[in-house]
Amino acid sequence: MTLVEFLAPLLKRTHQARVLAVLYFKERYDSAAALTTDQIRTALISARVPRSAKLNVADVIGKAGHFVDTPGVQGKLRLWSLTESGRQEIRSLLNLPAQDVEVEHGIGTLEGLLNDISDPEIRNYLEESVKCLQVGALRACVVFAWSGAIRTIQNRILNGGIPRLNTAIQKHDQKARHVGRIEDFAYIKDSIVLLAAKDIGILDKNEKDTLEEALNLRNRSGHPGKYRPGVKKVSSFIEDIVSIVFS
Repeated sequence: MTLVEFLAPLLKRTHQARVLAVLYFKERYDSAAALTTDQIRTALISARVPRSAKLNVADVIGKAGHFVDTPGVQGKLRLWSLTESGRQEIRSLLNLPAQDVEVEHGIGTLEGLLNDISDPEIRNYLEESVKCLQVGALRACVVFAWSGAIRTIQNRILNGGIPRLNTAIQKHDQKARHVGRIEDFAYIKDSIVLLAAKDIGILDKNEKDTLEEALNLRNRSGHPGKYRPGVKKVSSFIEDIVSIVFS
């Protein structure tokens, strides 16, 4: 997600809302714990916020009350950061989930992939996963993210050669159907695909084992039952599939 996208829902809100949102975005996505008023103004200008070049950011910050605090100075310029009240204010304005750190990290990680994915089906799966994560639908997020990951692996092993692929599949499931095109994977278990990917050399053992754990989470999330994955579990799941499949 870019700052332009993050601020878009706030363009009709107050200057204070947009200034706080800049601090929030920079803290969460750019690891900038505090900014000067000049840095805030520069961010607003770069995000193409109307009339931001003439905005008296110092005045806006000065009237923000308990939403901001000052951790010190940078040279002769005072730094400003959000308080927890300020973070809660932005989460409320943007309808962000309460479990902000892990959720937002997962959202940012998935959205960061989208521009680099040309396959429309895989891209759509990940977009759906982001939407689910934004509203706290964690089980659905896992299911959609896994669909994008396994389809990526299927494409890779299919491109590695059909005879070699079918030999690897038959090694682990002698009754498996012949795979000659991507649609044929509908009849092959994901667990077999992972084993075949290891045999072909797409995955090493540790990667295969980690993705098997991710598949187990996907199955627990996608089948009827009382299991509800937590935010940290889903965040770890996203980190694993991104680092192994999409990096």
